[in-house]
Amino acid sequence: MRTLKAWLRRKPKLPRELQAGRDVIAAIDAGGLPLNPARINRIARELGLEVSPQAPPEQTVARLRAAVERGLQSLAMQDAAKKHKGAKP
Repeated sequence: MRTLKAWLRRKPKLPRELQAGRDVIAAIDAGGLPLNPARINRIARELGLEVSPQAPPEQTVARLRAAVERGLQSLAMQDAAKKHKGAKP
């Protein structure tokens, strides 16, 4: 019974595009820019950013970092609202 309760309380995973952005940023923070700027552009587009193919990768990474931060804040606010909604007044 304990494992069932633990399974039911598991936190949901991040949306795929948000997790990909988070992973790229973590990799960049660990060791510099990736060699394939097209990958950064694709992830940025999946997060809703308009990215020019001529944009420098550093600029795209800065915008990607901001978009991931906004996405994480939005998820945190949604989680807090769900918890507050279930609380008794």
